[in-house]
Amino acid sequence: MLLYLARQLAELESAFRIFNYLTLRAILATLTALMISFVVGPWMIRTLSHKQIGQRVRDDGPQSHLPKAGTPTMGGALILVAICTSTLLWADLANRFVWITVLTTLTFGLIGFWDDYLKLVVGNSRGLIMRYKYFWQSMAGLGCALALFYSAKVPAETALYVPFFKAVMVPLGYGYVLLTYFVVVGSSNAVNLTDGLDGLAIMPAVLVGGALGVFAYATGNAVFSGYLGIPFIEGTGEVLVFCSALVGAGLGFLWFNTYPAQVFMGDVGALALGAALGVVAVIVRQEIVLFIMGGVFVMETLSVMIQVASYKLTGKRVFRMAPIHHHFELKGWAEPKVIVRFWIISVILVLVGLATLKVR
Repeated sequence: MLLYLARQLAELESAFRIFNYLTLRAILATLTALMISFVVGPWMIRTLSHKQIGQRVRDDGPQSHLPKAGTPTMGGALILVAICTSTLLWADLANRFVWITVLTTLTFGLIGFWDDYLKLVVGNSRGLIMRYKYFWQSMAGLGCALALFYSAKVPAETALYVPFFKAVMVPLGYGYVLLTYFVVVGSSNAVNLTDGLDGLAIMPAVLVGGALGVFAYATGNAVFSGYLGIPFIEGTGEVLVFCSALVGAGLGFLWFNTYPAQVFMGDVGALALGAALGVVAVIVRQEIVLFIMGGVFVMETLSVMIQVASYKLTGKRVFRMAPIHHHFELKGWAEPKVIVRFWIISVILVLVGLATLKVR
């Protein structure tokens, strides 16, 4: 929106051409999302508290979580407002990747909002029934996959690239739709499972989102993509603005969500953030790298799968409680220790993911 305005003004004053620089708009998107979070955050927390939309704590969980009962939830709406507003202000709205990313993020956020609304406002402890929740996630994931598949302009957009190798490209055909579906829906649920401690999910999401922004910038630049040996896909550079907005919104939310949290993101934020990371990874053709950088999300998801499978097959549990962050809490780790150590793991994995840009 502001880019269009700047281009019109540039005809009168050349100084406005500075807004054509993608890196500048990315920085402004980060700062805009951050400021929106700081301004809207306190009002949103007061509103949620006044309406008594608060966290419900499981009785069989760590006892240290009991004091969190009543903490305002559904704060993920703040993240969505900040991301989408900032993106629409600073991105090129003629870019198809921007719209697919924003609409996918909002759709998954809407699914999460409905789940949270049923749990916290209506008082239905089950929330959105799991099969219905997964159905709507599937519809959103397939919609995203089909939009990307049928709007693809070059073969590189629908091929699978393997990190650490320059020339390994696997044409997927319609398999691209299936892959995209699993990446977007799987990533959405993985972040949702990780969102169990104060700030545990948001910081890895910020780190991975920022790193994917680097991939988006390089993939959309013919010179950098050629030098780094990654596919060049015209238009993906604009996704950097979205990733930058995600970073700013995430850091702004962390200001209120850090231990002890003043607000929780709820499914409205977790499902949306996971889907956002998934769709960006697909757009920049780095699904495998997302698996590496999002290792904390993968670890949390696998812990749940292992726990369920073990209990059903043997009647025994592998972990004291799943997801795995609760296992460490029940072993006696203080909540801040679990959070910071998982953050450190995320930093390491993101650096490994970024290293794939050069090690080919």
